[in-house]
This record gives sequence, C-alpha cells and structure tokens, in this order.
Amino acid sequence: MPNTNVNSRTLKLTKMALMVAVTFVCLFMRFPIFPPASFLLFEVSDIPILIAGFVFGPIIGFGIGVVAILLHAFLIVMPSGAYGVIMHIIAVGTYVLVSGLIYNIFKGKTWVFVCPAHPETVCEVYQKNKAKQWGLLALIIGGLCMTAIMIPANLIVTPQFMGAPLEAVKAMILPIILPFNLLKMALNTVVVFILYKRISPFLHKW
Repeated sequence: MPNTNVNSRTLKLTKMALMVAVTFVCLFMRFPIFPPASFLLFEVSDIPILIAGFVFGPIIGFGIGVVAILLHAFLIVMPSGAYGVIMHIIAVGTYVLVSGLIYNIFKGKTWVFVCPAHPETVCEVYQKNKAKQWGLLALIIGGLCMTAIMIPANLIVTPQFMGAPLEAVKAMILPIILPFNLLKMALNTVVVFILYKRISPFLHKW
C-alpha cells in the first residue's frame, strides 16, 4: 500500500510537470485575434492551463500556470516585461480558478426529482455524468469572470506599469478590452471543450 501511494503521487507529479512543460512551450505561441487592437495577443498557453484545472483541480491548475509563466519570463525577455506577466497571471488565474472550481464541484452529480403532486415521494433518482455540460458552463462562467476582472485590472495596473493616462485606459474598456476578452473566452472555450475529452483519459489513467 505505501508503495502504491508513492507511485500514485509520483505519477501525479510527473503529469503536472508535463503540463508545465506543455504550457511553457505554448507560451511561445501568441498571435493577434482582434484587428482593432493587434497589440493584444491570444495566449495559446491558456488552453493547457484550463485543462490542468479540470484534471487536477483549480489550485493545481493555477499553480501550473504561474510556474510556467514565471519560468518563461525568467528565461525569455518579453517586450511587455513585468506588466505582461502580471496581467497574464490575473487573467488566466481568474479563468482557471473559477472554471476549475465549478467543474470539479458539479461534474457527475446525483440529481433527485420529486413529484410535484406528491412532494413526500421521490419520483426519480438518477446519476448521469454531466461532465460535458458542466465543463462548457464552467468555461463560460470562468471566461465571463476573467472578462469582468480584467476591467479593474487594466484600470489599476496599466497606468502604473505602462504610464498610460487613466482616462485613456477608460476609453479603451468598451471598444477594445471588453470585446477582446470576450473573443478570447470564446476561443478558449471552444478549443478546451473539444480537446479536454480527448486528452483527459491520458492524464487520468496514464
């Protein structure tokens, strides 16, 4: 039994290290998705971080993201510097914590239905694996939370690090920052929703 527990922990740590490595590689894949603001880039690395949040839970998923982002910032000089690191951690951190929490709490729940005419009688009790539905809902809610949190984050962090006037940042909220983050949420949701069920068996059973 002790050897089994040790082997299980070793495998889990190995899989977590693998996800850090995948995220690190994906950090090199960044491209514009919103023509009015080509300086805002879609981070492919958000995808393995979100998948890690589903597989290992929100805290470990967040940790995997932070480790990979900091490692990348330490090894590679980025034009955005500390500002880019902070904003990325705030954005993907909110996304993975919220979506990972919702998914891991509600997947595969048992639902109980009671007959309205006879409330004292349980009409039907069944358990269905609603992982797909909860995964989609978790990604949408997490993405909306990320979109919301990036508004005050931009208002607070951008003027401090980039020297932009607060009024200029405020003017960018509705036409640029909000639609960009909604578009990023939509892309992440679609890709993670498609990939997760194909990748998760390897991460769960390998």
